[in-house]
Amino acid sequence: MQLKKLERDDLASLMKYFKNQNTHICNYTAGSLFMWGKYNSTHYAEEEGCLVLCDRYVGNRYFYWPLSAEGDAAAEERVALKIEQFCRENYVRLHFTAVPRDRLASLVLRYGADVHVSNIRRWRDYLYNASDFINYPGGKYSGQRNHVNKFKKNYPDYEFSVYTPADYAQVQSFLQEVAAVQLGKAEMLAAEEMNGVFDLLPRMQEFGMQAGILRAGGKIVAFSAGEVCGDTLYVHVEKALRGVQGAYPAIAQMFAQTFARGVTYINREDDSGDAGLRKSKMQYSPVQLVDKYNLAIHRSFDALSAYPEIPTPRLVLRAIADEDAEEFARLASDDVLNRYWGYDWRENAKEENPPASWFLEDVRKDFKQKNELPLGVYFEGKLVGEVVLHNFGYQAEAEIGMRILPEWQGKGFAREALISLMDYGFIKLNLEKIEAKCFRENTASAYTLRAAGMRPCGEDEKYFYFCKTAAM
Repeated sequence: MQLKKLERDDLASLMKYFKNQNTHICNYTAGSLFMWGKYNSTHYAEEEGCLVLCDRYVGNRYFYWPLSAEGDAAAEERVALKIEQFCRENYVRLHFTAVPRDRLASLVLRYGADVHVSNIRRWRDYLYNASDFINYPGGKYSGQRNHVNKFKKNYPDYEFSVYTPADYAQVQSFLQEVAAVQLGKAEMLAAEEMNGVFDLLPRMQEFGMQAGILRAGGKIVAFSAGEVCGDTLYVHVEKALRGVQGAYPAIAQMFAQTFARGVTYINREDDSGDAGLRKSKMQYSPVQLVDKYNLAIHRSFDALSAYPEIPTPRLVLRAIADEDAEEFARLASDDVLNRYWGYDWRENAKEENPPASWFLEDVRKDFKQKNELPLGVYFEGKLVGEVVLHNFGYQAEAEIGMRILPEWQGKGFAREALISLMDYGFIKLNLEKIEAKCFRENTASAYTLRAAGMRPCGEDEKYFYFCKTAAM
């Protein structure tokens, strides 16, 4: 899976994913991605007929639930697995964001106790019955009806019209008047939102969006824009001049009467934690506050703060000591010894001949970042090799690797260290599966892996693959 930066010009080609979605979540719409995508540094990929979206924020990646163009739930599940594999292969912490309620259970069951779920109130979208906005029926909408009636009485020459490109200059001037007030709040989100509105205005028709204008005395007093996705009209923009009483409920109703007659719901997005906005949105009697679940998937290895010390019949597996930096550098830099290790230290080194301490610092950094658990193999106090658990997955799996200095080979140390570290992985780290691979021509490693109790589980042109489970 290859993620690339989502540019605004990409959105037109992705409309097939948005138009049929029924998540009821505004994050899965072109308008929301257009207005906020650059701030969230959104990336995307297309896999198996699904759209994968990923926000980058404060050094982390947050994946949206995959969105199938055909509503294929099975394809979405398969692509969710690809997201998991992408994170494992690229040492990325697995986070999902804006997960719909009907997808939550499968993810919680998949990751079990190692998943943290949050559902932040200020991010939830407000969902309304479209018919309620069209009619403002009954006692619960009496306030809105009164405001609309007062607006019509005060401005008998009011006019609602569908926006066309010919209205661009007038609407832009109206928005500038609104912005002068809104930006006076000196709030970052307010500025970002207004910038998004100005950018969206000339491109709405490109994304199949609808917009309406409310005039009074020939002057624009309110403007609204949105898009229909599935059974829902998403309202991305709703602005009115301060001091024009009733303009907001009037534009909301007239917009719905014009564009929401063929849909079931209206989504008016979240309140961003703004108290005034929350009060206003609640007064319109939402039928649902749409949950957006965020999942942080944890591995038991993530909680390991210190290197373990694991005794075996003849060996001790433990953190590599500072005084063994020279021996470890000899182990880690030996080209003949490491031709089957699958990693070339030169890829990370900033100098051609780094000091011995660099090799030790490199593996300690990997442990600190929870990319691997590297342990020195000690025999009678001497460093004889290294055994590593790495490539930790999100369903309690990891990969194991082993290397022994040439003069200590042929003594069964590799097998003994592998068995002991696998036992530790299953018992202390609660792993369910440990995997390994070796180059096809590396017959010695294949023999050692089998001798340690691992079973062949596949092969390709380059590798033989092995695995062991807690039940084996």
